[in-house]
Amino acid sequence: MLTARAVTKHFGPAPALDRVDFGIGAGESVAVTGPSGSGKSTLLHCLAGIMRPDSGEVRLFDERIDSLSERQRSHLRRTRFAFLFQFGQLLPELPAEENVALPLMLDGRSRRDALGPARAELRRLGLEGKEDRRPGELSGGEAQRVALARALVIRPAVVFADEPTGALDRATGDQVMGVLLDTVSELDAALVVVTHDPRIASRCTRTIEIRDGRLSGTPRTGDGAPEALPVRPDGSGRFGHEPVAEVWR
Repeated sequence: MLTARAVTKHFGPAPALDRVDFGIGAGESVAVTGPSGSGKSTLLHCLAGIMRPDSGEVRLFDERIDSLSERQRSHLRRTRFAFLFQFGQLLPELPAEENVALPLMLDGRSRRDALGPARAELRRLGLEGKEDRRPGELSGGEAQRVALARALVIRPAVVFADEPTGALDRATGDQVMGVLLDTVSELDAALVVVTHDPRIASRCTRTIEIRDGRLSGTPRTGDGAPEALPVRPDGSGRFGHEPVAEVWR
């Protein structure tokens, strides 16, 4: 679905990314780990079209995105890519429902048409009754769920998450990550997670490590697919993934 070939990016004499190859398929979640300053966020930004690599190429399906204009890449980020950050990056002056509806409105939908899907996404994440609350009136976990709803309301092809649980307590972080993984699976989307937390990384289907701008990763199974999570004995799902409706009860 999303591939990078020989991607290099410099911010000085030493490369932040050094001829990196990367690939992720539909339904797959990849955790990108490594020490601070190793190039994790730079990789995410190049994959998402936020910045252009100095050399190499990035493709979404068969389309090369690193050579698109800024306007075209901006449209791509509004319609095919979604983002979840450590501190949510919600607009403090807008209520929850308008924060979630914002990507739809930026893509040309009226406020009225955008609020319906936004409210439905908030309900799905257990925030019914809090649509009119501004970020300052929400707990940290609630605010991050609003940010998650905003990321998912466009039904993206790829979700990029940069330390999405870093500002949350352990239990809330586990809940947010569970809903994120479940929704990506439901959409048959791809998920790229930058994280320092080995517990969060372990819930993804694959983990890669970046050091000094170069990647190393866990092996895949012989058929080329990432190793699957073990299935529950009753067949109801995989360990580490909880049904969305159950997580927030």
